[in-house]
Amino acid sequence: MAKKIPQRMCVSCRTMKPKNNLIRVVVDQNGEMSLDQTGKKPGRGAYVCRSRNCIEEAIRVHRLAKGLKMAVNPEVVDQLFKEMEALPSEGKANTIES
Repeated sequence: MAKKIPQRMCVSCRTMKPKNNLIRVVVDQNGEMSLDQTGKKPGRGAYVCRSRNCIEEAIRVHRLAKGLKMAVNPEVVDQLFKEMEALPSEGKANTIES
């Protein structure tokens, strides 16, 4: 029997994709937003595609804020983009697409 692959929905484009093809943004108990590279950080999380357009759309239309149940600070968004570009490249699935 084939192993089941966990699926998650992107908050921006609303498509179901394998969990490891999405980026998880998490808000911890102190209200700090960060990327969850392991998928195991505690706190409220939202999944977004690795496409820059999808991420920008999620921020522009407040879908990321709604998924995280908190306002998204523009300074934090810039930091998230820097962190995402620093993610290790493991094929196309783990890179940010333009």
